Amino acid sequence: MIYNSKSAKISKNLRAIKNNINTAKSYKMVDITHKIITLRTATAQAIVKVGSAETMKAILDKTVPKGDVLEVARTAGLFAVKNTSNSIPDCHPMPIEYTGIDYEFLEDSVLIKVTVKAIYRTGVEVEAMHGASIVALTMYDMLKPIDKQVEISTIKLLHKKGGKSDYGNKEVQDLSVAVMVCSDSVSSGKKEDRAGKVISDKIKNLGLSVSNYIVIPDEVLDIQDTINKLCAKNMDLVILTGGTGLSDRDVTPEAVIPLLDRRIPGIEEAIRAYGQDRTPYAMLSRSVVGFKGDTLIMALPGSTAGAGESMDAVFPSVLHLFKILKGFNHGK
Repeated sequence: MIYNSKSAKISKNLRAIKNNINTAKSYKMVDITHKIITLRTATAQAIVKVGSAETMKAILDKTVPKGDVLEVARTAGLFAVKNTSNSIPDCHPMPIEYTGIDYEFLEDSVLIKVTVKAIYRTGVEVEAMHGASIVALTMYDMLKPIDKQVEISTIKLLHKKGGKSDYGNKEVQDLSVAVMVCSDSVSSGKKEDRAGKVISDKIKNLGLSVSNYIVIPDEVLDIQDTINKLCAKNMDLVILTGGTGLSDRDVTPEAVIPLLDRRIPGIEEAIRAYGQDRTPYAMLSRSVVGFKGDTLIMALPGSTAGAGESMDAVFPSVLHLFKILKGFNHGK
């Protein structure tokens, strides 16, 4: 009976441990590998309120017993920004390119502003807020021997730039979109289309809809005829997938290029550069992008990964082209 009781207790403990392990597995750092690298900036603030005019004078005159409060706190803030990922589990380590810490002196408080810049895949707002917090805490620690009324308040993000708020859905308009799958095997029914579906899903996630989904063989005349018909319908965006490789049957670039009025090399280069960071085979792709009239035509790889990564590389920022077509001049 004692043995059974012990066994039951051991089994219960083992189950608890297993549950804890399974729960721990569910916590993951957010995957940002699909994001593009851009300049990210953020400014955060914190306020340190003091209890007397004498404390403020001691700060400004640098007579606080523990030392120069402003410079020590600034140094602590610089370290804090660079080490944010060591303190907050889901923050990604990143190359901090710039940190600026400024003070504004009010009657009974010090306003701290921390600005952080990085060229990376994710924002720096937490880094800026972490820096502002540590600057404020350092000031508190240095002032508490001479002022028991010191308070920290209003730690918040003031503004940020460089992420979705700048290159996101504000570019999305009411556009007509077609997806063309150029594949002998898919058109003959020997293979299921996946790349076209990935492209369609990503288009829908942008708030757009796919009005035409077409599967055709990888033949020059079929591709050209289909593009001409879609352009005649005044489609805004035609995305092709397949036939951009180097095999004898990969003829999509040969079909598309003669139809284009203007190619856009920057988009083609961005697609390949993004892919090259993920696989060395991306350099073998012959993706083509350009305008036929006012229709943007994009010929992307036929592999599921290649198609999805190409979309991630340039959307939603590529939609800015349609604002340019309508006369947008960047404020000039």
